[in-house]
Amino acid sequence: MLEAIGNAFKKSVDKITSAIFVDKTLVDSVVKDLQRALIMADVNVQLVKELSDKIKKEGEKYVKNIDKKEHLIKLLNDEIQNIIGGDKKELKLGKKDKILFVGLYGTGKTTTIAKLAAYYKKRGKKVALLGLDVHRPAASEQLEQLGKKVEVPVFTEKEQKNPVTIYKKYEKEIEKYDLVLIDSAGRDALEKSLTDEIKKLSKEINPSNVLLIIAADIGQAAKTQAQAFKEAAGINGVIITRMDSSAKAGGALTACKEVDAPVYFIGTGEHINDIEQFNPKTFVSRLLGMGDLESLIERVRSVTDEKQQEKMQKRLEEGKFTMDDFYQQLDSMSSMGSLSKITELIPGFGKAKIPEELLGGQEEKMKHWKHAIKSMTIKEKENPELLEKQTSRISRISRGSGVSTSDIRQLIKQYKMIKEFATGSLGDISDPSQLSQKQMMKLAKKFGKRKMMKF
Repeated sequence: MLEAIGNAFKKSVDKITSAIFVDKTLVDSVVKDLQRALIMADVNVQLVKELSDKIKKEGEKYVKNIDKKEHLIKLLNDEIQNIIGGDKKELKLGKKDKILFVGLYGTGKTTTIAKLAAYYKKRGKKVALLGLDVHRPAASEQLEQLGKKVEVPVFTEKEQKNPVTIYKKYEKEIEKYDLVLIDSAGRDALEKSLTDEIKKLSKEINPSNVLLIIAADIGQAAKTQAQAFKEAAGINGVIITRMDSSAKAGGALTACKEVDAPVYFIGTGEHINDIEQFNPKTFVSRLLGMGDLESLIERVRSVTDEKQQEKMQKRLEEGKFTMDDFYQQLDSMSSMGSLSKITELIPGFGKAKIPEELLGGQEEKMKHWKHAIKSMTIKEKENPELLEKQTSRISRISRGSGVSTSDIRQLIKQYKMIKEFATGSLGDISDPSQLSQKQMMKLAKKFGKRKMMKF
C-alpha cells in the first residue's frame, strides 16, 4: 500500500540518522526523494510543492530541547500524516441509524455495504440491508446473496422501479433494527438524473449519514467526485475501496482531504472482513514498516463472534479443548486475511522481509489441517489422543482428506501444545517472572530454541 512513499520515507529517515549534521543539502536531498515518491503515488503536484516548501522552511530550524534530526523526522511524519487525512475521523453512530451509500458504477459499493454489515454486526449492532438500486440489473440478487453470506436480513423489491416506493413499503419494518445500510443506484458518470434521485431519497429517508464509495485507482479524480457528491448529495464521509492494489491510492486519499470529505473506512481486499477504519497516524506507521496494532486488534474483533468466544472461554475453564475448537480458531485466523497482511500490522514484522513463499506455505498448511479435521470422526475430534494410540486412524484420515500423514502428525502436535496453554496445563503463567524451573523447562521443551509455534 503506497509502497513508494513508505520506501522514500524510510530512506529519508536512514539518511537523516546517518548524517553528521542537518543542513540545507540534507534537507533538499530528503525533499527530493519524497517529492518523487509522492508524485508516483499520484498526489497532486501543487500539494507536493506546498509540503516541500514547508519542510525546507521548517527542516533546519532549531527547536528548543529537541535534537535537529528528531525535529526533521517528526516534521516529515506529521506532514505525510496531514496530507492523507490529518487526525482520525470516526463515524459516529447512535442507537438507531440509517446510512445511505452513494457512488458510481464499479466502485464496489454493494460489496462494501456487506462488509460494513459484518463489521457492525460483530460489534453488537442489529443490522439490516435495504436495496434501492432499481437500475442496475441483478443489483437486488447481489445484495441478497451478500446478506445471506453475512447473515443479516435484506429488504428488496425486484419488480418495483421506484426506490421511494420500496422505502415506504419497508419503512416500519426497518425501524426494528439498530443500523440500516441502504444501497442506492449508481451511474457511469455523475449526472443530473443521479443527483436528483439521491436528493429525493435523502429527503424521504433522512439518513444519519450519507457516505460516498470511491475506488482508490481513480487517483486525483477523487477530488472532483467527492466535491460534486458533497454539493449535490450532501455526503459527510467517504469509504475508499481497492486500497490493496492501487498505486494511485495517494491521490484518492489526499484528494478527499483537500475537499474536507473525511475517509472513515478503507477496503483492503476481496474478503468480507477486508475493511478497516482509516487512521492516518497508524497508516503512516505501517508505511514505515512499524506495524499497526490498533488495526490488527480491529481485524481480530471483526472475525470474532463474541458469543462463540464466551462459549469457548467457558469450555476452556472446564479444561475442554477439542479438535473442533482448534478448527474454529484456524477458521477465524483464515478469515483475517493472508498472513502477509497480518504480519504487515505487527510492529517489527514490516521490516523483517519474511519470504512470501514461507508465509504462503504456512497458509497452505493451515488449509491442510482444516481438511484433515473435517475427515476425523466425532470421537476422534473429541479425543485426539486416539490418533496417537491407533496410528491406523492417521492413515485413514490421510486417505480421506488428501493430507500427508506427516502434516497430520504436525497438526496433532500443534493441537496438544495449544491445548496445554489454553486449558492451563502448564500451570499459571500470568506472571512470567514467577515461573518455576520445572515450568521453564517445560516451556523450553515445547518451544525449543525458536521460541515460537512451529507450523
